[in-house]
Amino acid sequence: MMKNWFYICVIGLSSSLALAQPSEKIDGVSFVSSHESITDSHIQPIRSINANWTALSPFAFMASLDNPEVRFNIDRQWRGERVDGIMEMCNTFKKNGIKIMLKPQIWIRRGEFTGQIMMKTDADWQAFEKNYTDFILTYAKVAEEQKIELFSIGTELASFAKVRPDYWAELIKKVRAVYKGKLTYAENWDTYDNFPHWKKLDFIGIDAYFPLSEEKTPSVAGLIEAWKPYKEKIIQLSQSTGKKVLFTEYGYRSVDYTAKEPWNSSTAMANVNFEGQQNGLEAINKTFWGEAWFEGGFLWKWFHKHSESGGKTDSQYTVQNKPAEALIRSLYKR
Repeated sequence: MMKNWFYICVIGLSSSLALAQPSEKIDGVSFVSSHESITDSHIQPIRSINANWTALSPFAFMASLDNPEVRFNIDRQWRGERVDGIMEMCNTFKKNGIKIMLKPQIWIRRGEFTGQIMMKTDADWQAFEKNYTDFILTYAKVAEEQKIELFSIGTELASFAKVRPDYWAELIKKVRAVYKGKLTYAENWDTYDNFPHWKKLDFIGIDAYFPLSEEKTPSVAGLIEAWKPYKEKIIQLSQSTGKKVLFTEYGYRSVDYTAKEPWNSSTAMANVNFEGQQNGLEAINKTFWGEAWFEGGFLWKWFHKHSESGGKTDSQYTVQNKPAEALIRSLYKR
């Protein structure tokens, strides 16, 4: 009897310890598509910062916010934005032990914001939806063929999702029919709580460019404090849907006032500020990465030519060859 009791205790303790182990977070980078083939040498710098995931983004193109035509997988695109390039990159990343989120995106001429896509007639909506479905299912099939771990059904399409909710419910069903991995959707920081179908997906995806501070160089402590109301709202959505949260994009420019409008990539804010970028990245990591309901995130963004990217005069998002690169290496170390 004593012997049996001992075994029960050991098994119970082992089970408790297993449950207590933190799940591996997604410590990811958003890999910028290239016209070149990607080799092991391009991926080694990503491994050196302890990243375990990458986001790959095939692109489609629209002429305007109300044009139903969606063009993709065409010869004029860079190789990394097309089916053949995505498949090649998948093989190379997987060989190097990096998991993948496939994240199709739309680019609208003149850089208009995809969240404001709005067709003029019902006929245009139907044409647009057919074209968008073709785009998404093409890459959902690639994701299944390549055994990609995570697939996003769209990126920052708030108005489209709001006015055509039935379409999105059907799209999710169609994607599930051809792709057996995990699903998410990448919605913008100010509209993520309006997406009607989070319960049908595996993760709540947020492009996390929340405005946090109007200081020239915000402090880590100040940013952590500023995160609190946003964090509480995110927690409430996670609890109400029963889904973990994933930052499908996050990042800060190495520039003055980096946390004022983190989504703003304008070159008008050109004064380089490495400390602000570092503080923003440290604060977001300390705020979220230790939470059980948080799955991780994809740092925006990473270029394949590491030695030529970022650097002392760069005011954009990449951490490459900046002080923030060493910080990410430390934060992503598990």
